[in-house]
Amino acid sequence: MARPRAPLLSREKIVGTALTLIDDEGLAALTTRRLAGLLGVSGPSLYNHFATMDDLVEAVADEVIGQVDLEGLAESDLPWHETMRRWARSYRDALAQHPNLVPIAVHGPGRRRSALRMADAVYGATVRAGWPPREATEIGALMRFFVAGAALGSFAGGFSEDPALYSEEYPHLSRAHLLASRSRDIDDAAFELGLDSLLAGLAARRGAAGSAGPLDSAGPLDSAGG
Repeated sequence: MARPRAPLLSREKIVGTALTLIDDEGLAALTTRRLAGLLGVSGPSLYNHFATMDDLVEAVADEVIGQVDLEGLAESDLPWHETMRRWARSYRDALAQHPNLVPIAVHGPGRRRSALRMADAVYGATVRAGWPPREATEIGALMRFFVAGAALGSFAGGFSEDPALYSEEYPHLSRAHLLASRSRDIDDAAFELGLDSLLAGLAARRGAAGSAGPLDSAGPLDSAGG
């Protein structure tokens, strides 16, 4: 019998199928048996590519982080707040497409190459803007906390559309039944408000410290198309 021209399995195919399964049914659904069935192979064949299921999950998480746009962080001619704004938006967009994976994807870079590249780019851009190394590290953590929270799920979409639920017991939520139908706009606006406030607060902190560097000469913060 002639050998197939291409292998039945590849790391890319396994990762892509695993990501789809996680997106559709959650992390708990990712088992060797289930994944092998979707790929049409035997379970042990998966371990020719990944030593453990944890290794596979790490690779899936890194695939998602690899979708984040890092180009702006390397552009020294852009104001720091603008590079961070662009990166944060892209980071949120990548995570929001895969909310079931967010707890894994944001749990530190470990040995994941895409995650390490992102950490390196964010830290480098922040130090280049004049922040001390320790504060640059803290800002990276702060941004990760903020973006991860925004990507976990919809705030507005979590409210019931039944107006009777809020009529008496929750008088300040008399219009909360309208939130779900406007969830995308509300969630996006809340993210932009938080991002503006966070970056403005950081700029004020630098100003209060009496620093004069690239960050301070970047000009006033603006929404930059937000």
